[in-house]
Amino acid sequence: MKKRWSLSVPIEGFSLAELGGIAREAEELGYPDAWSFEVDGVDGFTPLAAIATATTGMRLGIAIANVFTRGPATLASVAAGLADLAPGRFVLGIGAGSQPIVEAWNGGAFRKPATRVREMAQFLRSALAGERVVFKGETFAVDGFRLTRVPAVPVPIYVAALRPGMLRVAGQVGDGVIVNWNSAEDVPRLVEIVRAAAREAGRDPEAIEITARLFVNLDPPGPESEQLIKRHIAAYLNVPVYRAYQEWLGRTAVLQSMWDRWTAGDRRGAVAAIPSTIVDTFFARGTLAAIRAHVQRYLDHGIDTAFLQLQTNDPDPARQRALVLEAIRGLGPAARAQETRHVR
Repeated sequence: MKKRWSLSVPIEGFSLAELGGIAREAEELGYPDAWSFEVDGVDGFTPLAAIATATTGMRLGIAIANVFTRGPATLASVAAGLADLAPGRFVLGIGAGSQPIVEAWNGGAFRKPATRVREMAQFLRSALAGERVVFKGETFAVDGFRLTRVPAVPVPIYVAALRPGMLRVAGQVGDGVIVNWNSAEDVPRLVEIVRAAAREAGRDPEAIEITARLFVNLDPPGPESEQLIKRHIAAYLNVPVYRAYQEWLGRTAVLQSMWDRWTAGDRRGAVAAIPSTIVDTFFARGTLAAIRAHVQRYLDHGIDTAFLQLQTNDPDPARQRALVLEAIRGLGPAARAQETRHVR
């Protein structure tokens, strides 16, 4: 499978109204995809809608739509809408999210996440194919739903996964898997679980695309930028599902001090307890060459598509925008291909 360097959207410092223009340039620079996300900003579908009619060939993926915060019929309907805007170019990534998003922010119940994702994938396959769906599962039931605007081209369904249970779900029912918050060296372990589950399910394991969102910090390395990155890390890796993931990956010894201080209510101490090695594990930073090398390690270890989330904490909006545009242009496939030709 061809390796793909893609963009994560929305893009820091730019409005959604500007995404179309950026995407057009990104497409000319050789970026094949744009992958959205949703946490506590805009939803994941709107940025893709802004890009859909501005580009001609870019694949558009959501990584991810939460299977707890949208009902089955609603999720099928919004997926059908994006598929209509970008026929044959839309990828629906689904996942369970985390306890804070589902319970604290949306009033739901974070129960049986792997089952919920599997059942949602099964429902969506039928619904997006135009079938009248009567479905009774362990986590939800649907009685007689049918889409009236059926996608002209089948919509691939990707599954976001952390630990073995969800990785196996991805192998059993997904066209692809979406991973994050792991090192490049962790990737082969994750891939093997996905592919083994696919083989056991009688599916072609090599047909499953392995994708990852990678964090890229564009600020000059130093104590100030590192402190802000560590805050980001602490905010994520103290969420129960992400903590359990890091424990499974074998990082308990290096992160235990952070977890202990966070649990004790010492947020500042928790951030200070994160070693710089963890920053470099999860974040690409420094020169464009250093960032390229970080991303390439993931591709070399088994990631097929890396979508780069470009981040900067520069307080000057104009400088922030300039940093992001410089990175998009410098990291693009066209720029890398040109440099390779010059080296030869």
